Amino acid sequence: MNQTETAVNEAIAILKKANYVVALTGAGISTPSGIPDFRSPSSGLWEHDDPMVVANIQTFKQTPARFFDWMRPLLKSMLVAAPNAAHLALAQLERSGVLKAIITQNIDTLHTRADSKTIYEVHGHMRESTCLRCYTIYPAEASADAILEREEIPYCPSCGGVLKPNIIFFGEMLPVRVMNDAKKAIRQCDVIIAIGTSLEVAPVGDLPMLAKSLGAKFIIINLGETYADNMADVVIHADVVDVLPKIAAAFHK
Repeated sequence: MNQTETAVNEAIAILKKANYVVALTGAGISTPSGIPDFRSPSSGLWEHDDPMVVANIQTFKQTPARFFDWMRPLLKSMLVAAPNAAHLALAQLERSGVLKAIITQNIDTLHTRADSKTIYEVHGHMRESTCLRCYTIYPAEASADAILEREEIPYCPSCGGVLKPNIIFFGEMLPVRVMNDAKKAIRQCDVIIAIGTSLEVAPVGDLPMLAKSLGAKFIIINLGETYADNMADVVIHADVVDVLPKIAAAFHK
């Protein structure tokens, strides 16, 4: 039995004793679905613009075209992406009663499409846009043609204001209600699993440490190392699409 298999078995043993498991997911769970991690230099999205500048709320308000030009390839990849084996495994763990909630940093809605039910999207989502002038909320389909086909800035049909996707930009507050619900789940959990996240983006990346400080077991499943590896009870450096289905299979009824 190799090191990864041993760690997977250790994770399963912890989960079998758990009453309330929460998963925290990052970009690494969606890269197998073809959605690039924009924080990775190899994705190409860093090549011409720093996301922390171009996806900053002040930049968006001043030059929204710059954001949409940068974001367009990512939006197109999200449009054709499908939930992968890791998303489906988490949905299966929820149906089995093992997993109680998913806290996700992702905006791609793949957890929803995988049929997970309790999801806290702490960085927002792409299902809707909001007018920055009159605050009317529109479904994403209303601005899709302008953004993707005509490659234009989407405007509100009522007042002419710019439509901003309902994702959290750098410089914006995280959604208070969603974050409060996520923290409530963290305080209830006895196991937290960090999946496909480097845990570098605060404050969401700090949530496993909150759970750990309250006595929860801490499992990390991520290809690369994280700052929290030496604080976790189990660390699995492997592809999430290989690991999570094996874990879910142990609870299949």
